[in-house]
Amino acid sequence: MSRPRTRPTRDETRQRLFAAAADVFASRGIGGGSIEAIAEAAGFTRGAFYSNFASKDDLIIEMLADHAELSAERNRRLLDHYRDPVDFVAASRTEVADEHDLLGRLPLLHMELILYVARSKERRPELAERLRARREMIAEIIAVTNKSAGPGRFVDPSSAGMLLALEDGFRLHRLIDPDEIPEDAFLQAVEDLQHAIGLHRSRADTH
Repeated sequence: MSRPRTRPTRDETRQRLFAAAADVFASRGIGGGSIEAIAEAAGFTRGAFYSNFASKDDLIIEMLADHAELSAERNRRLLDHYRDPVDFVAASRTEVADEHDLLGRLPLLHMELILYVARSKERRPELAERLRARREMIAEIIAVTNKSAGPGRFVDPSSAGMLLALEDGFRLHRLIDPDEIPEDAFLQAVEDLQHAIGLHRSRADTH
């Protein structure tokens, strides 16, 4: 009989380090959160940390990458079932965030990590790569849902950058003023945009 596995897998180790880092950053700030504190909070040694990440900055980049990957997986799951743009937006409202998507459940930390990386000229290109991936995901959603959209509801995929900026803006505003900015403010704005595009094109067709 084989003995039960007692050591965590590499993925489990990384997820524990991600969760520990979130706790340490919340209590000490990103600048004050040391590798030693993160490793200790996760129940690991410094050696275990360095077996997975070259530095604290690498850990942060990987936390952002993990969130981007889980977000993309979530959106593609939705696209498999909801290809009409209205249905996709409605499903996005009710879809529960992946329990492993740490930054999806901690939007303030997500924003703080983005700003932390953005301050580093050397690491900024890696952040730009994540933003490009998000724009590509939005463009993919637009392209897929356009095929099922009704007359006049076509959205140009080149609008992906505008929608990304809109999403980030609403996220920031909600963090600052949650009583006035509803959780689904971005999705409501997307619906309004779809409606406005439909009206504009319907009027154009009548002239």
